[in-house]
Amino acid sequence: MQFQDRISQELDELRRLDRFRILPDITARNGKHIAVNGQFLLNLSSNDYLGLGDDREMLAGYAEEFSERQYAMTSSSSRLLTGNHPLYDQLETALARLYGREAALVFNSGYHANIGIIPALSGRHDLVLSDRKNHASIIDGMKIAEAPYQRYRHLDYDHLEELLERAAGRYRQIFIVTESVFSMDGDLADLSRLVALKEKYGALLIVDEAHGVGVFGERGLGLCETAGVVQQIDIITGTFGKALASTGAYAVMSSLVREYLINTMRSFIFTTALPPAILGWSQLTLERQVTMQRERQALLQLASRLRCELIAQSLDVPGESHIVPVITGSNALAVALAARLRDAGFLCLPVRPPTVPEKSARIRISLRSTLRWEDIEPIVGLIGGITGS
Repeated sequence: MQFQDRISQELDELRRLDRFRILPDITARNGKHIAVNGQFLLNLSSNDYLGLGDDREMLAGYAEEFSERQYAMTSSSSRLLTGNHPLYDQLETALARLYGREAALVFNSGYHANIGIIPALSGRHDLVLSDRKNHASIIDGMKIAEAPYQRYRHLDYDHLEELLERAAGRYRQIFIVTESVFSMDGDLADLSRLVALKEKYGALLIVDEAHGVGVFGERGLGLCETAGVVQQIDIITGTFGKALASTGAYAVMSSLVREYLINTMRSFIFTTALPPAILGWSQLTLERQVTMQRERQALLQLASRLRCELIAQSLDVPGESHIVPVITGSNALAVALAARLRDAGFLCLPVRPPTVPEKSARIRISLRSTLRWEDIEPIVGLIGGITGS
């Protein structure tokens, strides 16, 4: 079979399974709303959890600073060549101080971080233990690494301990890797239990706070701050591209690990550095989110109310965070539900395999602190109506 014929048939199969995807035509963003394919909708599919991406006053202030300091729109080089702008040092120093850690390192994206850290630190004599529902970027990082890996059942720390006991003494180093807030189910890792296990078995613990930063913790440091284990986790990663409304990612760690990553992490070494214009904006949003305790509280209260209302409709709504998924199981039902919500003025996109396991399609409601109950109340009846029909 010719190449073009083969991929055409594979695309037809995706359409048959209701798994075919297209890029939406996004023409405008205005606060809580977004224009998609010519329709203005309430945006319930964004990761801008604190609404910082649409803070016009902050954007205007940064535009003035941008003009005065003449920040470049490109770095034109990797950090190890000529791309290491002084703003990198300022941002990494601010991150290390905020977390009370020795050092921080900024990356181009969360994907860059996750496909680079594990392969850099582990080798064929090591073992990586990963939560089964960890993000695809973590899975890809494990596939790239030379180290063997095993996946423990989601949030099943008894299973994790079984694997740790079985592996004890057989490997040079064991790594435990988890998300803090799982992006598709909205449920939370037990970081205190994970710290206890890593200390008991001499493992290294890596926690991805992509969806926790900005939302959890008094200063928005994530679930690690809420659990009081910031100092006990070996590497904490976070992104600027979600609640912090910028671009890039970071990790906090020891100075020694930072030096090692700079010298061995391929996705750090072999990529063009972030533009100074982005670094300056990231520092501003990082500083701003520290003060947003009221917004964090409002966001989590709104999510709790929505989850309770949906559960009262006998819907399958897992999790306990600002991410509220409604499990449909069927791909077709998830697509139909998203279409019904879109017709009513709500953007709630369907999530289907391979992003989630087979037969666990869903719509994923992603809330932000600028929303009020009156904004989202109608979706309870809309969702309950179609899933109950």
